[in-house]
Amino acid sequence: MNEQLTQNEGSESPQEVTRQRILLVDDHPLVREGLTTLMRTTPDLAVFGEAENFEEACLFLEANTPDLALIDLALPGKDGIDLIKELRDTYPDLRMLALSMHEESVYAERVLRAGAHGYVMKHMPGIQIIEAIRTVLRGEVFVSPAIASRMLRQLVDRENRARTREGIDTLSNRELQVFLCIGNGFSSKEIANRLQLNIKTIQTYREHIKHKLRLRNSTDLVHFATQWAKDNTPGSHAPGD
Repeated sequence: MNEQLTQNEGSESPQEVTRQRILLVDDHPLVREGLTTLMRTTPDLAVFGEAENFEEACLFLEANTPDLALIDLALPGKDGIDLIKELRDTYPDLRMLALSMHEESVYAERVLRAGAHGYVMKHMPGIQIIEAIRTVLRGEVFVSPAIASRMLRQLVDRENRARTREGIDTLSNRELQVFLCIGNGFSSKEIANRLQLNIKTIQTYREHIKHKLRLRNSTDLVHFATQWAKDNTPGSHAPGD
């Protein structure tokens, strides 16, 4: 897949170097020209082909095998995301990097879900665009630190919500009643009166709930139950009232 080129270094004899082959997909000739010039400054990257739209890119790939496609999102007709989805299904080994003027906070995750391996803004310095290309060619994913941090937070939040939902689902009906009463601000004595149970039984239920939800102490239980009740019940009363 790699193109063998020769490179002169001063007075030394030409030596063979391996350059990764890049397909540029952008409908603006000046952008393609600028990227081509940028690639020429590197010892390891070379523009292998150019395409202005979805159809030209697909035709090129039917006869050629680049290492990476650098794809503008704002293509005429079928856009860059359509192309990324098509290439993901047709050429699963092709690395793809989206290049766009669109705000990354809106499009980066959408592009990655479509099948791209990175997202880089057109206004970034050339050295960062080159680094993005190299990162994707190494088999990694490239996004800005801000987007990477946001995606990591979202992943952790989803996992926490999933674990929480699993924990809530393990509660018995009576434990869930006690849990919601705690969330609505009732003391153990008040819960015992409302559910017509003795206070020791309520305390036992509280211990069971803490264990099932992996909560460290009563303070964590009250905090968690309060937030859960706020998010998941329309009123301020426990079921069965």
